[in-house]
Amino acid sequence: MKKSICAAVAVAIWGFSSPALAQQQVNYTVSFENAVHHEAQIQAVFQGVKTPVLEVRMSRSSPGRYALHEFAKNVYSVQAFDSQGKPLAISRPNLHQWNVSGHDGTVRITYTLFADRPDGTYAGVDAHHAKLNAPATFLYANGFEQAPARVEFKTGDKTQWTAATQLKPEPNNKLVFTAPNFQYLMDSPTELANLQWREWNVEDKGRTQQIRIAMHHQGTEQELEDYTTKAKRLVTQAQAVYGELPSFDFGTYTFLACYMPGTPGDGMEHRNSTSITSSRPLRTGMSGNLGTLAHEFFHAWNVERIRPKSLEPFNFADANMSGELWLAEGFTSYYTDLLMHRAGIINPDEYLQAAADEVGYVLYAPGKNYFSPVEMSMQAPFVDASRSVDPVNRHNTYISYYTFGSAVGFGLDLTLRTRFQGVSLDDYMRLLWQRHGKPEKPYTLPDLEQALADLTKDPAFAKDFFQRHVYGKELMPYESLAKNMGVVLRLARPGKAELAMEALQFANDQATLMSGTHIGSPLYKAGLEREDILLAINGKKLKDQKTLNEVLAKYKPGQTVQLDIEQKGVKKQVAVTLMQDPKIEMVLLEKTGQTLTPEVKARREAWLGSKTVQ
Repeated sequence: MKKSICAAVAVAIWGFSSPALAQQQVNYTVSFENAVHHEAQIQAVFQGVKTPVLEVRMSRSSPGRYALHEFAKNVYSVQAFDSQGKPLAISRPNLHQWNVSGHDGTVRITYTLFADRPDGTYAGVDAHHAKLNAPATFLYANGFEQAPARVEFKTGDKTQWTAATQLKPEPNNKLVFTAPNFQYLMDSPTELANLQWREWNVEDKGRTQQIRIAMHHQGTEQELEDYTTKAKRLVTQAQAVYGELPSFDFGTYTFLACYMPGTPGDGMEHRNSTSITSSRPLRTGMSGNLGTLAHEFFHAWNVERIRPKSLEPFNFADANMSGELWLAEGFTSYYTDLLMHRAGIINPDEYLQAAADEVGYVLYAPGKNYFSPVEMSMQAPFVDASRSVDPVNRHNTYISYYTFGSAVGFGLDLTLRTRFQGVSLDDYMRLLWQRHGKPEKPYTLPDLEQALADLTKDPAFAKDFFQRHVYGKELMPYESLAKNMGVVLRLARPGKAELAMEALQFANDQATLMSGTHIGSPLYKAGLEREDILLAINGKKLKDQKTLNEVLAKYKPGQTVQLDIEQKGVKKQVAVTLMQDPKIEMVLLEKTGQTLTPEVKARREAWLGSKTVQ
C-alpha cells in the first residue's frame, strides 16, 4: 500500500487527525444469519457526509490481483436510510455504484452479500466459516478515503468462531476491529471460524514482533505442529535474505490458512498478513501448502513494501497495469522453492527439478518470441484470474510473469554469483529493500537497473542485462550458468519421441484436442487445432494414453507416423513428424560422474545453503 499508510496508522492510533477528518467515520456490521446459503448481511454507516449525493461503490479489483472481478455482481437488497431511519432515494449511475441523496449527513446502507468462493480474491460464507476479502465484501464511499473504519462481526450462535485479520483489534471485543483508512481496510482480509492458533515472537533489530498462524482445517494437532515448525524456518530464511523483518503495523503478522474440502487453491499477500487457501489437507499437501506460505511471506518485502510505482495508488475502480511484475511476482516465485530448500523442507533434487520445470517451460514456450518480461507483466489484467468467453491464443503468445520472472531471477542470481565475487540476488533484493522497501519509496524500471549497476559497480553490465533480458526477449545461457554452479541442465528423456504437448482427452476410442496447438509442435505443423479428433495412430485406435505411449515407444524423434483425424466432421489422414520430448532436468554435477571442484562446490553451497540472519 501507499507510503501514507504509516502516517495514517499513527493518526488512527494516537488520534492526531484534523477536525474535518475526525467528523468522518465508517462503521460496518457483518452478520451471518443465512450462512448455510452463503449469505452475509452487512450494514455500512457513513458519518460526516459532506456532499449532497453520497457515491457508494463496490470495488472492481483487489490488492494483489491485477484483473477486474466485478464484485458488485454479488451484492443485492441494497437499502439506504438517514440517521433517523428514514428511507433514502438510491439511483444507479453504473453497475458498480449507488448514489444516495436526501441524507442528513449520515447514511446507513444495508445489503446482502452472496459469498461462495472462499479464496484470497473473493468471499466465502457457509455454516463452518466466513472468509472475507475486503474488496469483495465492503461497499465504500467516494470522499471517505481517509476516514477511519470500524468493523464488527456478529457470529450469533457460532460462539466457537474467532477472527483472524490484520485489522487492529479493539481491546475489549475480539470481534471488533479498526482500520486507519480506506486503503488499509481494503487490504485486510478476515477469516472467521473455529480457528486453531499458533504464534511465536521474533527478535529483530532490537524489537520484538509476533508471527501468528490462524488455521482452519480438519487435520491433527501434530500436523499443525509440524506445519508451524516448518513455517518458522521459512520465516527465518526469508528474513535472512533481507537482513531484517519489515516493521509490521501493530507489531504482528498473521497467516490466514484455510485447508478445508472444496476450498479453491490460492495465496494472496497483504501488508501484515496473507491469505492461503487449498483443499489439500496437511496430511497429503504439507509441502505444497508451505510453498504458498513461503511465496506469500516473501511478498511482505517484495510487493508490499518494495513496490512498483505502477501499482500506486491501487485503483479499485479499474485494473493497474504494471511492467514490473516479472520482478514483483517472478522473483518471489524464484525464491519460493529456494527458501523451501534452504529451510530443509525439500531436498536438492526436488529443488533443482522445480527450477528446471520453470526454466524448461520458458525455453520451450513460443510466447517468449512475442513479448519481453516487461510486456508479459503488462498482460496481467487479461490473465490474472480473469475470464474470457472467446478463445485466445495465449498458449502461443504468453508466458506467465511468475514463470518468466522466476527464470530471469534464476539466471540473474547465477550470473551474479559467477561473475561478481561475493555478490548474489540476495544482495540485490537487500539493496532494493534499503532503497525502496524500508522507506516505502515506489520504484520504476530505471530504478531497478540503477540498483543493479550500483550493486555490481558495472553500469554497462546492468544496462546490457536489462536491454537483452528484461526489455528484450533474449534468453539467458542457462546451461552454462548451471554448470558454473555444479549443476547439469540436460534433456530429461533424450531420444523419447513425443506426438502432442497439448492436452488430449481420451474417450470412445479417440482423443480430442482440448486446447489450441503450440507453434512448432508436431500437431501444429500437421495443421491440427482445438477440438480436432485423433482417431488412430498408424491404424491403431487411440483408446487411451497408454495405447499412445506404446506406439510412440517404437519411434525416435524425427520419425513420421500416420494419424487418422477428424476436423469439423471431415475425416482424413495426415503425416506427423515426432519431436524430442522437451522436458529438461537439472542434476548435481557429481551425479553425472563428473568432478566437482572446491571452488564450484563453495559457490553452490553459498547459493543453496541455509542462511542465518545477519
